[in-house]
Amino acid sequence: MRRPRRTAFTLIELLVVIAIIAVLIGLLVPAVQKVREAAARLQCKNNLKQIGLALHSYHDRMGGFPSGYTSAVAADGSDVGPGWGWAAALLPDVEQDNLYRQITFAKDIRDPANAFARTRPLKVFKCPSDQLLDTFVVNDAGGQALAEVAHANYVGMFGTPEITDNGGAGNGVFFRNSRVRIGDITDGTSNTLMVGERSSDLALATWTGAVTGGVVPPRRPSALGAEGAPVLVLGHTGEAAEGHTPNNAINHVDDFASRHTQGVNFLFGDGSVRNINDRISPVAWEALGTRAGGEPVSGDEY
Repeated sequence: MRRPRRTAFTLIELLVVIAIIAVLIGLLVPAVQKVREAAARLQCKNNLKQIGLALHSYHDRMGGFPSGYTSAVAADGSDVGPGWGWAAALLPDVEQDNLYRQITFAKDIRDPANAFARTRPLKVFKCPSDQLLDTFVVNDAGGQALAEVAHANYVGMFGTPEITDNGGAGNGVFFRNSRVRIGDITDGTSNTLMVGERSSDLALATWTGAVTGGVVPPRRPSALGAEGAPVLVLGHTGEAAEGHTPNNAINHVDDFASRHTQGVNFLFGDGSVRNINDRISPVAWEALGTRAGGEPVSGDEY
């Protein structure tokens, strides 16, 4: 007598199939994530390349790079606004003419007349590896809300000093009311950093500018406190002895960081975009931050 033909899986066979599928998914997910991160890193570099083209276009038109941020200065050295930053000045050069025309630059960033413009997130100023955060609120030192602004991931290079101590004392390309020309970058444009990444894991930044009276708190547990409003659009290398290299665990809110698997993308003064490795020596890192420090730097050092 012939036995009936089996038409269904046994429980053991089903479990084996499920296990095989689980293993395949386990192998596939990291590969997909790796491809996605590679694409995000490339887009980030393309953003910085566009910013570099815009900066040089601005320089050709205006005879110098835009100010790190613009502000009158009180007798005690504090900023009194309006605060608009280098990226806001670039809007016509990144195909954002309409938004540029909606800004009343003579009025403070916080002014109600600028409420619409200051909250517009722009793709060119955001790294796709970072979180999808459109806006955030800048508070004063007492926790009082000052203004909602658009989030961004790219900040200009102030140089080596502490930014909050004196916003006009930068030895990099961008600082308060700066007007640096290519001829002023005597270290060489290929050896000088202009713009780099700041991950929202470290601190929040904006393309708008230094919101007058604002503070920038750390986003992760830190023994280091908040810094002043210029840090919203500027970053520094610090001095070599401080060891504030990219993605360093000791970094403060005015440093540079990314969510990429290794290093931070930077725009150099010559318009090139390169990845600065986390393991760069502090001496080379400090040298790259200055525009006229006279320090020789080899590409092998980063």
